[in-house]
Amino acid sequence: MRFALSTEQTDFAASVRKLLDAGRTPTAVRAWANGDSRPGRALIEQLAGAGVLGLAVDEAYGGVGADPIDLVVAFVEIGRSAAPGPLVETAAAIPVLLQSLPKSDAAERWLPGLAEGTALGTVAFATPGLEPVALDADVADVTLLVYSAQVFLGERGAAIRSVDPARKLFAVTAAELIAGDDRVLEAGAVAFDTGALAAAAQLLGAGRALLHAATEYAKQRKQFGKPIGEFQAVKQKLADVLIALDLAEPLLYRAALTMGEPTRSRDVSAAILACGDAAHTAARAALQVHGAIGYTAEYDLSLWLTKVTALRAAWGTPDLHRARIARALRDEAVRDRALRGTA
Repeated sequence: MRFALSTEQTDFAASVRKLLDAGRTPTAVRAWANGDSRPGRALIEQLAGAGVLGLAVDEAYGGVGADPIDLVVAFVEIGRSAAPGPLVETAAAIPVLLQSLPKSDAAERWLPGLAEGTALGTVAFATPGLEPVALDADVADVTLLVYSAQVFLGERGAAIRSVDPARKLFAVTAAELIAGDDRVLEAGAVAFDTGALAAAAQLLGAGRALLHAATEYAKQRKQFGKPIGEFQAVKQKLADVLIALDLAEPLLYRAALTMGEPTRSRDVSAAILACGDAAHTAARAALQVHGAIGYTAEYDLSLWLTKVTALRAAWGTPDLHRARIARALRDEAVRDRALRGTA
């Protein structure tokens, strides 16, 4: 099976990239990290105006009702720019969660504002033995907590230090019950996988940005009288990054195309693992190519380095996703053996 983005999708990606490039995103990220969300909110409202925040929202709630692949296209560009804010939660996880819940007024209450960019949302998924944590709960207009077969309005607790200053984390406790029955389990699972898919796209975009930054710097930085990009060791390192990103990309698109299939969770886990590893490889290479300047917080490279580090575990650790893939493959093997035995 061959897959390629449509002309409309590539044009959409180009328009989102142009918007983010014009929005002085690094300035907005630094302001967000310092507690000033105004430049970031202005940028997010522009994304909403371009339809990005309404991609996963049905038309009945003021959204676009697009396919998951369109969400991936947008989040690759968001990752490429290192845009701030709980965008995965606002544009991906929460819309899917609210629209998958048993009938309630929750979707009508929040989705129009999220799609329009006038409201931000964040969500925490409770895991046994771990404290639920939500991103940017201090600026979110709605915080949700998914706990097993229940969804609550969340109440912000203590701040938790993040490796990325622009990703402010907070503990979350349950407040008002929104929904609670067996159907919530699947709604929460689909929302988590959608969030992980968007995060994987962000990681791929961030990896592309890091590769571009490293390549451009390698053309300018000189040693022994010539650009370091002419040295074979540097060429090979950057080539390894390009190969890793190119191999991760098909897994990302496959996960988007199979969101409604039984292999959804396995494919999402494969995508975020591959995109996370590729982005990490890009971050290491970019840091080595830049040298000491790459370590400084004042240099823009740091915005992508810290975001990649934080995102790799924000929607499940690599170990969690490897375990999900292993369970899926084991279950498939068991089913195949059972089918052969009854044939």
